Amino acid sequence: MFQTFFQSLLDVLQPETIAIMLVGIAIGFVVGVLPGLGGSVTLALMLPFIFDMEPVQAFAFLLGMWVVTATTGDITSVLFGVPGEATSAATVFDGYPMTKRGEAGRALGAALLSSTQGALLGAFFLALSVPILRPLVLAFGPPEFLMLTLLGLTFVVALSGRNVLKGFLMAALGMLVALVGIDPQEGVPRYAFGQLYLWDGIDIVPLVIGLFAGAEVLQLMLSKTSIATRTADNISGIRQGVRDTFRHWTVVVRSSAIGIGIGIIPGMGGSVSQFIAYGHAQQTSKHPERFGKGAVEGVLAAGANNNAKDAGSLVPTIAFGIPGSVGAAVLLGAFLITGLNPGPEMLTTNLNITFSMVWIMVLANIVAVAVSFLLIRQLVKLTLIPGTWLVPFLLVLLGVGAFTASNNINDIFVMLAAAALGVVAIHWDWPRVPFLLAVVLGGLAERYLFLSYSLHGWSWLTTPSVLGLGALIVFVAVWPYVRAMRRRGKEPVPARVETKDNDLTGVGK
Repeated sequence: MFQTFFQSLLDVLQPETIAIMLVGIAIGFVVGVLPGLGGSVTLALMLPFIFDMEPVQAFAFLLGMWVVTATTGDITSVLFGVPGEATSAATVFDGYPMTKRGEAGRALGAALLSSTQGALLGAFFLALSVPILRPLVLAFGPPEFLMLTLLGLTFVVALSGRNVLKGFLMAALGMLVALVGIDPQEGVPRYAFGQLYLWDGIDIVPLVIGLFAGAEVLQLMLSKTSIATRTADNISGIRQGVRDTFRHWTVVVRSSAIGIGIGIIPGMGGSVSQFIAYGHAQQTSKHPERFGKGAVEGVLAAGANNNAKDAGSLVPTIAFGIPGSVGAAVLLGAFLITGLNPGPEMLTTNLNITFSMVWIMVLANIVAVAVSFLLIRQLVKLTLIPGTWLVPFLLVLLGVGAFTASNNINDIFVMLAAAALGVVAIHWDWPRVPFLLAVVLGGLAERYLFLSYSLHGWSWLTTPSVLGLGALIVFVAVWPYVRAMRRRGKEPVPARVETKDNDLTGVGK
């Protein structure tokens, strides 16, 4: 395993792979600085470009781009108070007040270096988890993987906040979409409606591009506003921010650990993780009253958590095929495109690819932060580009990306339909992640169900591992309702107001 670990580094350091990774890093820079796109959306846009790549090159391109958006998203959060990424929102709380009082350089230095340290800790955990997960995954069979697939869907649906019913309905719709195509057992078309195009099922690439990228581009077009309206005058003091990172190293470590732990749980997402890490940093600080007014510990907590959670979300994605976040769900499509199967193969025959992901995350973050320190002034100017100027280019990119998935014009119509669904979901507050995960995992669930029945009949339903995972699924599904009932039970009951019969003024005793 150690030999494979270091051999994977040599695979990443191949000149062609390094060149592809640098292209991904450059794209991630621009996307992270420009609010409104996001790493997950860009991953969806870039999926069609990896069809002819080797797996290591494909993930060097995609992972290099994804992890960089999390780092550079902090730049606009600090300078303009506008999160470059949704997972950079907590950086605004203290980063922007520091900028307003002339400490933008210090805040940027702290955010960028803590992001690097969080990424290194996350990559270390990802590499360390492989020996632990490997025997566990090898002990699992089709029944256990079926239950884990259902558990992943249950996590996402149950953690949809107040929209549990909407999340369930979107997951059910996604399962129906996953059933379109030739029945793998019977060999007959299902839900094809006489269209030969649907015999192969609905391709994941135009679906993801439309559902996320298409919907967000349309939202950007409707906003008709510039991305930033003012520039930062003072970006000095970066060295002081670097010193703050080492001085408050415990905040960085704890926030990274929170990001990794929550990132592992499917459906929680980076938005939840960052606020938990920020709240923990405030609770453990000697001066909690400074938070929200320009406390450097708040910037460190948000920055470290921002990158560590990406490594955490890759753990269930690689080991069990259960994406830990939206970005990991899109990366799951990259696994399928490159011919890889998440699960036991990634920890045995394709272990070198898994370890290469660790090295890619480390190298990409080091390069991103080094360049960020050199090009902060130039990156600031990018935020002055009006959002409407980007829309025509992005629309062309959407169409080309959807068409090149299989060189079929029908894929463009699928992309447009998915974009319309995405806009409706955003407008009416319907979660899109359960739909996407159901489409991605629907085929896997059907295959595992067929294999489980073929190998064990229905006796697999009574095995201890399946019963344990089934109990966990029930708990995850019921817990939001139990928690809501407990909250209602703790609410104080309004005091009853008594009045005298002859009290004509209506004022009670």
